[in-house]
Amino acid sequence: MATEAAQHGAEAAAQGTEHAAETGSLVFHPMDQFLVKPLFGDGPIGMLSITNVTLWLFIAVVAIFGLMVIGTSRRAIIPSRGQSIAELAYGFVHKMVEDVTGKDGLVYFPYIMTLFMFIVVANFLGLIPLSFTTTSHFAVTVILALAVFLTVTVLGFVKNGTHFLGLFWVSSAPLALRPILAVIELISYFVRPVSHSIRLAGNVMAGHAVIKVFAGFAAIAAISPLSVVAITAMYGLEILVAFIQAYVFTILTCVYLKDALHPHH
Repeated sequence: MATEAAQHGAEAAAQGTEHAAETGSLVFHPMDQFLVKPLFGDGPIGMLSITNVTLWLFIAVVAIFGLMVIGTSRRAIIPSRGQSIAELAYGFVHKMVEDVTGKDGLVYFPYIMTLFMFIVVANFLGLIPLSFTTTSHFAVTVILALAVFLTVTVLGFVKNGTHFLGLFWVSSAPLALRPILAVIELISYFVRPVSHSIRLAGNVMAGHAVIKVFAGFAAIAAISPLSVVAITAMYGLEILVAFIQAYVFTILTCVYLKDALHPHH
């Protein structure tokens, strides 16, 4: 159904463009940039189809490998640019994990580092003109969020057994309020993957859609200079958002990991 909706959206966009050309009116579709399209042929998209999402996910993995492995293969006391960026990213995430989860959380640093690098690289790749922003799709962010949720939940029970359920029992609250708070804590716990995924995809999608809207107004000569200024300002903001959203997703992962390691309120 999602594939059919995407195809109908693309057809509607094409019809709208033709209509605009005939009538001379300004018509643009800022959400068309998020359509999933096959790279080969125009047939329906199946489970094994190679799409623009597949391509840019692969490019993100290659870029991370190039930076973190190839860029640091010739380590030197005076680092190259690639080595400097890799070391800064490593130190930044390492300190985040240690500060939030403590020393015992550092054993999970490789997973959190991989998560951060994938999101931040995918976000920045999406800022390249004519690229595709994979983190704007809930299919990507939901998988990342569910992976964190399941990992933290399983780890919590493995490390603490039934004591992990103490995460939902607020022992510092009055006894009469504890059952109510337990229900609230339980609901908020299962809402985590929803908010975790929507926050990332929603912010990335909204910023790109606004840029596309301003780009559409750039076709009007009277307001073209203002549109260019607005696009430049939004692009600068999106650079910050690309990093901040990766940071927020990662630090929330660290907070959830801390709950699994130390579930007592």
